[in-house]
Amino acid sequence: MGFQQGLSGLNASSKNLDVIGHNIANSGTVGFKASRTEFADMVASAIGTSGGTNAGIGVQVGAVAQQFTQGNITVTGNNLDVAINGNGFFILQPSNGSPHTYTRAGNFKLDDLGNLVTNSGEKLMGYPAGSTTLAPIVFPTGAYIAPQKTGSVSAEFNLDARATVGTMYGTSIQVFDDLGKPITVDFEFTNTGPNAWSATAAVAGGAPITLPPLSFDPSSGSITAGATGTLNIPSPPASTAFSTSVDFSRATQYGAKFAVTDLTQTGYTAGSLTGINIGDDGRIMARYSNGVTRSEGSLALANFRNTQGLAPIGNNNWAATIESGPAVPGQPGSGNLGALRSGALEDSNVDLTAELVNMMTAQRAYQANAQTIKTQDQVMSTLVNLR
Repeated sequence: MGFQQGLSGLNASSKNLDVIGHNIANSGTVGFKASRTEFADMVASAIGTSGGTNAGIGVQVGAVAQQFTQGNITVTGNNLDVAINGNGFFILQPSNGSPHTYTRAGNFKLDDLGNLVTNSGEKLMGYPAGSTTLAPIVFPTGAYIAPQKTGSVSAEFNLDARATVGTMYGTSIQVFDDLGKPITVDFEFTNTGPNAWSATAAVAGGAPITLPPLSFDPSSGSITAGATGTLNIPSPPASTAFSTSVDFSRATQYGAKFAVTDLTQTGYTAGSLTGINIGDDGRIMARYSNGVTRSEGSLALANFRNTQGLAPIGNNNWAATIESGPAVPGQPGSGNLGALRSGALEDSNVDLTAELVNMMTAQRAYQANAQTIKTQDQVMSTLVNLR
């Protein structure tokens, strides 16, 4: 026995303790993946020697293998926290312009420019609305979204079939012009005879504007004429005159009280961001102060042919290597990519109990290797002291 075996054992055990200590230190790190030390023996061989007679010369660290098992998912209630349930990595764009990096940590923030970013400033990548090209996900946090002019008005209501000639019913709605300025439109329906009604609209208290008259089937109560029309909004009160379609196709005439069951229009005023929701499929829905909820795109995930080949680079991130193969991006939930869970985070997959047991085993291995060196030293001292 030589010193080489014990020394190699000390080095390997020390490396093992480093890996175990790193795992334990990151047991509370979001999205962290534990590693394990894998050993390989070392054997000296020479040409011409017969097998089975050579003593090994120690141990070496064969690999430090990352363990990409699923971590527990903890609900946080923060809509910007996102956990991956299954395979895949979030795609990040570093601020220094270097190639994409990848992470399992979904504790994202909004920066002052509206980008979804990590704690270290990398931008989260996805597919903006209407695009299939990867780009940073950006929200209009510092500015209003543009208003939308009303293009159509739709109403569902019942006109009382028992009404007499001259009976009048009315309702009102706000529409929006090009600049998002609200304009009140008052609708009036006046009975003009059996199953017949006139329809008018008054814009912001102005003179009535005649719409197509309404007729109803006397047996079914469904509308037969006047279901659609066009309303011209003058300037003023609108910033610029415009027209909007009017849809009364869901109107009925039954022997019941007048009631409006639905009244909608397609315009809205300017609005600021008030909230974000992320679906299981990565779709991002943004809520605005004007009542609008719209899709701002979707998050993207990436997977690799060999995740063990990814290189850890710190800040919970990995980089692609030749061994890992190139990233294959896609929509969450598609192919072999996992689903997302908004308002939750993936915990570290470190098993503290197992790591503490491993630490005790590694400590004993270190002590045992130190003992072999001590024994070899005693043998050498005996030989030196021979007379």
